[in-house]
Amino acid sequence: MSSSGATKTSANILSAASGSFSLSGSASVMVTNPPPPPLSIAFIISLEKGGDGEVIKLVAPAWGALLAEIARDPDALLRMTPRQFEELVAAAHDADGADEVVLTPRSGDRGRDVIATYKGFGSVRILDQAKQFASDRPVPADDVRALLGVLALDLNASKAVLTTTSHFAPGVADEFKAVVPYRLELVNGAQLTARLAELAKK
Repeated sequence: MSSSGATKTSANILSAASGSFSLSGSASVMVTNPPPPPLSIAFIISLEKGGDGEVIKLVAPAWGALLAEIARDPDALLRMTPRQFEELVAAAHDADGADEVVLTPRSGDRGRDVIATYKGFGSVRILDQAKQFASDRPVPADDVRALLGVLALDLNASKAVLTTTSHFAPGVADEFKAVVPYRLELVNGAQLTARLAELAKK
């Protein structure tokens, strides 16, 4: 290790071509920061802007490439930017059959990162909050309580989902068991990875 604290490593360069990802070349670089996000092309598109945010749809080739990357390396979820992680959560609802998926603005989202609506008989409107936390940083009970407050204020919402790359603090599951899973769903990192693997089969 040099006096500057930087380490020398051989890094693969991630590139995108023809709607898919490929690893090409090798470069010797000095790095002092985490690797860049594993994405170099967009995997969602904006259809229109509404009162709550942007209505989005996933881009199938890029979405498939992203899921393949996460299947190879689940830590890719942590190398995304926070906004990319919110986009991932939104795209997962679209892939799962939601009729409309809204990605809320980066700021002023009122505690809702994604709003997914499943229409028809028994229509459901889901508020999804994305928490991209390292595995050693659990989601505290206060964050879950705050999300339930957001749910209570949205009279058209059916349930809330908190999706994280990490896990939930001790006591959370027991505290909120009365409202899980019909009013609240808690999705930890392992469950998220498993869900994405299932969506990859569709």
